[in-house]
Amino acid sequence: MLGARRFLSYPGGILEYVFDAGLRSSSDAAVVAAIGCAARAENQDAARRIAAIGEWAARRCADDEHAHWACDDWDAAAAEVSAILGVTHGRASTEMLMAVSLRHRLPRVAELFTAGSLSYRVCAAIVNRTDLIEDRETLALVDTAIADDALTWGPTSELKLQRAIDFWVDRYDPGALRQVQSRVRDRDIVVDLRNAKDGVVEIRGSVQQTDGVVIEARLIQLAHAVCEDDPRTIGQRRSDAMGAIAAGWDHLACLCGNPDCPAAEPDGRAASVIVHVVAEADILDTQPDPAIHGEKPEPEPESPRPRAGGVVTGNRGIVPAPLLAELIRAGAKVRELRRPSDVPEPQYRPSTALDEFVRMRDMTCRYPNCDLPAEYCDVDHTIPWPWGPTHPSNLACKCRKHHLLKTFWAGWDDQQHPDGTITWTSPTGHTYTTQPGSRLLLPRWNVTTATLPPPVGQPPPTTGIMMPTRRKTRAAQRAYRITAERKLNDARVAQRNKPPPF
Repeated sequence: MLGARRFLSYPGGILEYVFDAGLRSSSDAAVVAAIGCAARAENQDAARRIAAIGEWAARRCADDEHAHWACDDWDAAAAEVSAILGVTHGRASTEMLMAVSLRHRLPRVAELFTAGSLSYRVCAAIVNRTDLIEDRETLALVDTAIADDALTWGPTSELKLQRAIDFWVDRYDPGALRQVQSRVRDRDIVVDLRNAKDGVVEIRGSVQQTDGVVIEARLIQLAHAVCEDDPRTIGQRRSDAMGAIAAGWDHLACLCGNPDCPAAEPDGRAASVIVHVVAEADILDTQPDPAIHGEKPEPEPESPRPRAGGVVTGNRGIVPAPLLAELIRAGAKVRELRRPSDVPEPQYRPSTALDEFVRMRDMTCRYPNCDLPAEYCDVDHTIPWPWGPTHPSNLACKCRKHHLLKTFWAGWDDQQHPDGTITWTSPTGHTYTTQPGSRLLLPRWNVTTATLPPPVGQPPPTTGIMMPTRRKTRAAQRAYRITAERKLNDARVAQRNKPPPF
């Protein structure tokens, strides 16, 4: 059965093509036309999604009666968007900002988006680059100008797209240009834990030049302080020296293996900072792999399948077994993680052992699509204590924002099962199921605990519990940020408008 037929106009005339199986027998021109038609349909679908998010934000955030709540109306609305889209809370908030801007600030651009003439990428750039315009009349001029001009831009790189938008912002409101006054203001260090691979994570960023000189000198000093028999290259030593410095140590441990080496003293990377890595018990039988140091070795015959590595809590990646073995040899502490007792604990706060089990089982916040590591989360009673017991089948990790959401925003309900699975029900009746991180990354680990009897009677009233408050509302923070950024632009605009010297 063939897919739906579509018709598309192109410079050569009207072209008919068929999706799915019929596409294989279509001409080259028809295949390319199908790509273009699908892209336009994708733009329209994205526009409908953004429009729906805008309507949702308008319904939930118009009054903003809880503006001073730490988990305010915007957060509550973003939580629902996050769950239904399968994205993080921050990403959902970004989608809402874009939706609100297109709905109220850039209606002409929104029309082109709805028609499929502009892509999500282009609209997101327009929203971002016009964010500092405050005057409504000026904003309307910029919206109209960009909408009239955008269809002529054609394929553009990110840089060209920014310049095309900035041309119109600069014409009507130079002080609203999104620009970098100084690269020093944008300095940052990013540790890309989300994309860790084979036990290695990328660090990228920028620092002040003077700090760069200090860091370079320190890395060179530590890299050359080990003995000549250290198997690592200079580059590998510099990399390891970053870890030693971050752990608060002033030297790098030599790996020559000679007990008489004066530089063989441990450098604290394995013991100074607590990083939880959960692994199967047989990891203790693994030997360090000498091939991870030095130059690239000659290829060897295929070895047996390697033993599974460990998981850094918080879904921060897999640590290969040989690297774990080396850390253990360097002094990393190993402790067996035992399943807690089936008997509920009598107090509100879980014991250290129970707290540790729950955090290692969950690894992250248990709200849908939240990746905050468990060590930064609250251990929450799914059924409130004392109506619900302090027991692993009734405890789960929740970041502070989602803990507040569940406690203070009516309609969010979570039901926990003995294997750690949680079924969430949102205020609109949608359900979402989350699995503990250990279920996904350590499937051999049985984390199922006792089935609890249903609670008896009605839950006690919650008295004396207050929502934490903000010092500034979300709107006040936004206004402050825009004012501050525009002030930074004032000097540039004034300098640019100075008459030329005689």
